[in-house]
Amino acid sequence: MEVTVVKEGKHGILGLGAEEAKVRVRPLVGVPGKADEMAKEVLETLLTRMGVEASVASQTKPPVEGGGEASDVIALDVSGDDLGILIGRRGQTLSSLQYIVRLIVANQAKARVPVVIDVEGYKQRRYEALQALAHRMAEQVKARKRPFALEPMPAYERRIIHLALADDPDVATESVGDGEARKVVITPRSQR
Repeated sequence: MEVTVVKEGKHGILGLGAEEAKVRVRPLVGVPGKADEMAKEVLETLLTRMGVEASVASQTKPPVEGGGEASDVIALDVSGDDLGILIGRRGQTLSSLQYIVRLIVANQAKARVPVVIDVEGYKQRRYEALQALAHRMAEQVKARKRPFALEPMPAYERRIIHLALADDPDVATESVGDGEARKVVITPRSQR
């Protein structure tokens, strides 16, 4: 963290005339030194202990515009044969693996480190498939003039749907439901 004193406070006399200090605190941008190597090593160790033969490539990428990350992102790409077990149903195993690696690396680095794990380009393919689904369902909503609810999905997938249809003048999107049952509903704009 970088701490900057904007205004020093005053004690005052018996509390009278006292002023609070003002400080500006902001997280340091960038990945802590050697965190990318640490993340790669942690993932390789986990994969070995899971009995999965795969290779891991790492690189540090700048944050994605609007992605919520304030610093560089460590991207780990896993490649090998028959890695579907790492992806799991709807990417749940991959999300869990990414969460565990983030926790371990953050504990070792003593700082929050954004780590993104992908297996054989799964996340990119899923991103493209969700965008195509969003546009296909939007066309059906426009034609039928009735709302359509998509299947429940995790927050990052719902966000892809919302962003894909954000500029469409004829439909609107909203998330409804709670927890794991939360889903996106696409509605004609005339009904909103």
